[in-house]
Amino acid sequence: MQATEILMSEHRVIERVIAALESAANQLDEGQPLRPGFFLDAADFIQGFADGCHHRKEEGVLFKMLGDHGLPAQGGPVGVMLAEHAQARQITAVLRSAAQSLEAGDASARPDVTRSARAYAALLRQHILKEDTILFPAADRVIPAELHAAVLDGFEHVEHEETGEGVHEKYLALAQSLEVEAGLG
Repeated sequence: MQATEILMSEHRVIERVIAALESAANQLDEGQPLRPGFFLDAADFIQGFADGCHHRKEEGVLFKMLGDHGLPAQGGPVGVMLAEHAQARQITAVLRSAAQSLEAGDASARPDVTRSARAYAALLRQHILKEDTILFPAADRVIPAELHAAVLDGFEHVEHEETGEGVHEKYLALAQSLEVEAGLG
């Protein structure tokens, strides 16, 4: 399996959580009953899986390899992806803060929760599309075939040494739980 196929598979999981996040934001707007902690759990998934595992593989392994083979981090598609990762982190921080206020009983935080949930979803949908259709095919062409195993080894290191054993599985289960709670699973 190619490294980019692993990343695209992870994109599908992230998209499932994005759909659950949007559904929950709609439910919150419509005044439907919803556990306030849902958005904190979603922020945990984003921070732990989308950023902590997935983006770490991209930034720490794939993007570095791309830089070594002619696609530097400054400017160009890699630079755009890095900027969007930073923007996603900022939106997630707002989501977490607003969700904490909501969970503490502050109903005035609802618009911030729904706005940040939708902003994250919109950003990540277009971000994933660009990676899947532009950056990853370029990576498959630019990185020499004999180095693809090194990228996979780097991903394994991130998954087992940096994020920890069983963490990936924990977030896959959380994604499923969020889908079910949002009425999508």
